[in-house]
Amino acid sequence: MLSLIDLWNRKLHYYCGLYLVLFLWLFAVSGLLLNHSKWRSANFWSERKQEREERKVQLVTGVSDLEQAKNLMRQLPVAGEIEWTAPQQPPGRLEFRVARPGRIVTISADASTGVASVESITVNGWGIVNMLHSFTGVRSGRPEVTRDWWATRLWSFSMDAVCGGTMFMVLSGYWVWYRGGRRRVAGLVALAAGLAACGSFVFGLS
Repeated sequence: MLSLIDLWNRKLHYYCGLYLVLFLWLFAVSGLLLNHSKWRSANFWSERKQEREERKVQLVTGVSDLEQAKNLMRQLPVAGEIEWTAPQQPPGRLEFRVARPGRIVTISADASTGVASVESITVNGWGIVNMLHSFTGVRSGRPEVTRDWWATRLWSFSMDAVCGGTMFMVLSGYWVWYRGGRRRVAGLVALAAGLAACGSFVFGLS
């Protein structure tokens, strides 16, 4: 008869797996695309669509570059995560990118003319899957870059949940294996093989 711990462990294991299934498939498929660049589906960048236009805009004064960028995005309109093309903006100009899975928009606005150049790149569904794999809104070594789009913050929270849920799935799986009795020997063999394979990369190649 199952104990209360075993019962709840199995229930949580099932429901956690059902929640994570699409996330794990997403990262599995995008990981394959990153690992096999010769696949036709991985060559989404060559099939991208590019557009360029110039729009009249109104730049405001006395605000930060971030607020200025958000103001321009509302005027154009463009939605996504703001990425700065340079740590310091040129005098009288504002240049930045707006990224979201599937679309990258580069905006360059001139205060003297009130004109903004808008260049957009759109990729197909495979490109969206690929971009989601590394879409975080932050940059290593640049602590000043923060998430400023609600969807990015929600996505990053979901990724934390996926990481935590995956760790729980592994630990709960260990518990089921440990309580399996006769399957312990086979489980030890699988565990040892996995540790050896992963350890050879983590430690052997360092």
